[in-house]
Amino acid sequence: MPSKDPIYAFVDIETTGSRANLDRITEVGVLTLENQESSEWSRLINPGVHIPNNIQRLTGITPAMVSTKPSFDEIAAELYLELKDKIFIAHNARFDYSFLKAEFKRVGIDFSPKVVCTVKLSRRLFSSQGRHNLDTLISVHGLVVQSRHRALDDAKLLYQFWQRCETLFGQDKLLTEIEYLLGRPSLPPHIDRELIDELPNRPGVYLFYAENKQPLYIGKSNDLRSRVMGHFQSALSNRKEMKLSLQVRGIDWIETGGELGALLLESRLIKEKLPSFNIKLRRSKDLCAWQLLESPDCLEVHLVNHHELKPGKQNNLYGLFYSKREALQTLQSIAKRNELCEGLLGFEKLQPGSPCFGFHVKQCKGACIGVEPRRLHDLRIQTALQKLKVSVWPYPAAIGIKEGDDLHVFDHWCYLGSAVNQDEVEELLRDGTPEFDLDIYKLIKKALKSTLPINILDLKHYHAYSDVN
Repeated sequence: MPSKDPIYAFVDIETTGSRANLDRITEVGVLTLENQESSEWSRLINPGVHIPNNIQRLTGITPAMVSTKPSFDEIAAELYLELKDKIFIAHNARFDYSFLKAEFKRVGIDFSPKVVCTVKLSRRLFSSQGRHNLDTLISVHGLVVQSRHRALDDAKLLYQFWQRCETLFGQDKLLTEIEYLLGRPSLPPHIDRELIDELPNRPGVYLFYAENKQPLYIGKSNDLRSRVMGHFQSALSNRKEMKLSLQVRGIDWIETGGELGALLLESRLIKEKLPSFNIKLRRSKDLCAWQLLESPDCLEVHLVNHHELKPGKQNNLYGLFYSKREALQTLQSIAKRNELCEGLLGFEKLQPGSPCFGFHVKQCKGACIGVEPRRLHDLRIQTALQKLKVSVWPYPAAIGIKEGDDLHVFDHWCYLGSAVNQDEVEELLRDGTPEFDLDIYKLIKKALKSTLPINILDLKHYHAYSDVN
């Protein structure tokens, strides 16, 4: 909390980009307010890196202007003293603070001031106002602009906004709002504290939205509130989290009975909504696998395409690949590592009585010409593929995994859905098995192998059960 007579530092910086861990500061401007008296501090800084042309056009700061200026480490001690024991006030404060914290850290200084964001202050005092960016504040409040996008002049704009708030609401109200903002963990400027307070400390899936409800990111957690706050806290040191944080305009969440339910829901929602910050989970429409088929004299390696594929029901399946190309590349790579005959595997056309090319370069043990017994070669194929073997469904029929009030229903590695009562379970079983999904297969396998106790119900004779609760 601020002291009885707090000292405020209105701060703005200009940088070479938006990444605090990679880009550098080119200018710092500080306007200090102490006992109603103001003072100014400003420095151009040689960033030691290229200033992109678009940044030069925006700020007017060119390489020539900073080439003879001190580097940050040369002015760090002076700036630290300028900011020490003052309340740090900036617009989109996470941006300015994260850059200064990173620069100070590089010279061995721990910079951890109390921070107030004027975007959040504006949102609290002018809640009916649609936008709260600095250009909007200039327009709405008639702030006097000198050189926009220069550090000290933008810091002066923040001081003008402060004076405007003090005139409209009075000093006591303004100090109350500052105390409120200082007493709460840092949040993105467009996210209300009340929304975060509603987040439960329970398992579930959360969704971050941009403007117009465009999905930005979907995640899961055993503790929704802690995980969401973790994103915003990481934004101070992580470029991707900072970029995400600055775009978030809304948050939704769906509670689940536990971690498995959250994983299942997360997988489905990512594929449905295609959020821009998630690694895209691929659908399984072109899935294929290798199958070893017994013939009278040898094993035949056969590629099973998506339409023929029934994982969990077919024996001797290996791989589960998203494309034929991936399947071929994987098998050929395995063949080379294990000195298997690429001719017998179908990668090379063999002439009767002639060895494959690999035999000439000692990458084949000669199964193609009888030097290696064919049965031994077949055994080596099975051994080489063993790690890729697709598990057969280990139950006679569908099962349910109980998690809280939910019963997650699976059949032959496929997820039928989740139910909370007998009617819903019967409906899932009646509707049949959906399309196989590789991500769901991996989730179920991991859950069944877990050392943690799980409650599994055999649904072969489901009608014998009167209640899933």
